Amino acid sequence: MLAGMYDGSEHTPKLLPCSHTVCLHCLTRIAASQTRDTGSFRCPICRELINIPRGGVSALPPSFLVNQLLDLMSRQRREVIPKCSVHLNQELLFCETCDTVFCTLCTGGSHSTTATSGEHTIIPFSIAIKRMSEILLYKANECISKLSQAQDTVSQELRRLDLATEHCLDQVNRTFQEVSASVERRRQEMVSAVGQARDEKRKVLEEQLTLIEGEKTKVERECEGLQYQVEVRNITQRIACLGEKLDAASTLGEPRENAFLTCDFTHNKSQSELEASLSRLGRVRTSTTFPSLCTATLLDSAVAQLETTAVLHTVDYHGDLRTTGGDPVSVEVIPMLGTSSQLQALSTNIEDCDDGTYNITFLPTSPGKYVMKVSVLERPIKDCPLFFDVTEHNNPVAVYGCRGSGKDEFLQPVAIAIDDEEGTVYVVDTGNSRIKELTSDLQFVKHIENEGLAGRSCTGIAVSSNGLVVVNWRTKTITELSHEGETISQFSHNAFQEPIDVAVDKSYGHILVADNGLSCVFVFDADGKILFQVGRRGSHRGCFNLISSVTVGPGKGRYGGVVVDGNNRIIATRSEKNRNYVQVLGLDDGSLVSTIDSHESKLKRPSGMAVTSDRHVIVVDLGNNCIKKYRYW
Repeated sequence: MLAGMYDGSEHTPKLLPCSHTVCLHCLTRIAASQTRDTGSFRCPICRELINIPRGGVSALPPSFLVNQLLDLMSRQRREVIPKCSVHLNQELLFCETCDTVFCTLCTGGSHSTTATSGEHTIIPFSIAIKRMSEILLYKANECISKLSQAQDTVSQELRRLDLATEHCLDQVNRTFQEVSASVERRRQEMVSAVGQARDEKRKVLEEQLTLIEGEKTKVERECEGLQYQVEVRNITQRIACLGEKLDAASTLGEPRENAFLTCDFTHNKSQSELEASLSRLGRVRTSTTFPSLCTATLLDSAVAQLETTAVLHTVDYHGDLRTTGGDPVSVEVIPMLGTSSQLQALSTNIEDCDDGTYNITFLPTSPGKYVMKVSVLERPIKDCPLFFDVTEHNNPVAVYGCRGSGKDEFLQPVAIAIDDEEGTVYVVDTGNSRIKELTSDLQFVKHIENEGLAGRSCTGIAVSSNGLVVVNWRTKTITELSHEGETISQFSHNAFQEPIDVAVDKSYGHILVADNGLSCVFVFDADGKILFQVGRRGSHRGCFNLISSVTVGPGKGRYGGVVVDGNNRIIATRSEKNRNYVQVLGLDDGSLVSTIDSHESKLKRPSGMAVTSDRHVIVVDLGNNCIKKYRYW
């Protein structure tokens, strides 16, 4: 752009949509060089793309601010126009592009009025001063507004501090009044005990004193008129009687009770413990938590009818993670418009982990959008409120395996068992005649092989106190083996027809074998001795149709694998036409709690399953030759 002055004709100032001001002459030249039938050009200052209006660049709005400054300059040119200190008659100019002050005589090059190369926005220095002053004033007002808000916030916190101090002092006074009342009660009890002990002793001594006075009176009566007695026999009788009373007086001379009475406070450590307890009674707690730096995140994706957990991490005003708890935390989780549930806040539970983190749990009742508002010290945390989606689809949190015979591959997996103490997962890889041992997070550990797994016909597995128990339907044998694959014991039963699954009663060590051929369950002791049989074929109470699955209603599908957790929930696989899923049912009434539809990872012929101690169920997906882990409550 040519360097020059704004005026009211050829160099009239035009305001671009990007808020920059360029004269009409320069805009015409720039538009002519950049348009190329595109109907737009770029701002010479910020390079933003500017669309040319229908009337051309001349139809762009005028820069009212620059025009007002030009009017002001024309009225006060002599008084306010700064002059060059070298060329006293030359007006100072200002280049917005280069942030440079100059006059037309002392600066050449790209700022020369005859230069045609380069693009610069040049305005009179007086206008630049005016514009900068307005910007400075605007920024100052913004800064003052922010500082006023900060002042109000800090003042409010000071008032809250005063209220908290009064509340703490009330707590201190109330607590120590209660302690004083307890001490006073104990003092009264001790005073009462002293009085009671005194009264008991006094009663005995006073009774003895009364007895002594009575005997004394009798003796005095015996001695009355004794000097007038002349008859020897009477005198002798009285002497004998007084002798007896003298012996009785000797026994009455010893007090039947003593005067010992004292209070002992050294018989135990109560007094020192009381002093120690009083020194430990109460504490003054403060917090360095800075709410605007604290963050909350969901541990897992939120699923309807599944308990969801968010973790709040607290941070101090230095930006360091807090390592202690005790902060007042409040949480509100509300479904938003469009959610099928009513717009009422969900019930939440806040667990203080006492390490600077807080677990926030809640149960979303239906899918949709939700908002969570978290406050610490009655102030919102960073990025609050937090918006999140609740889905109706319960997809696996982990998937392991594929078809094959390699380390991480399965061939017809059918059964699974979990060691509750160790968290180890054991999967029967039937087609490869082996057991795959995995960690709780489905990481491969090793393969276990044994003759009881031969023939690709092992269909059941359970964890015993000594190792593992497996059932082979083809050989009709039950084998107990160690975790290294060594055989511990093995037995069969002549009544077996099609034994397909096995379980171990950990309380008694009994081994339960499901026989699909006889539609019953055999119960053996730990040595393989038959104890009794449960059920028989039929549809009556106490009877089975098929052990491996139960048909429920015509054409309504069937249940396959089933397991019961420690919270009275039944988890069962269900198969319908072109649909396989897992249901979570209540053990007491059979009500449907939730459904695992595995929407993004469809189940295909689900078979065995087992639950973990951390609210997950692992399902063997026979059709996909893998296992899938789900969170189910």
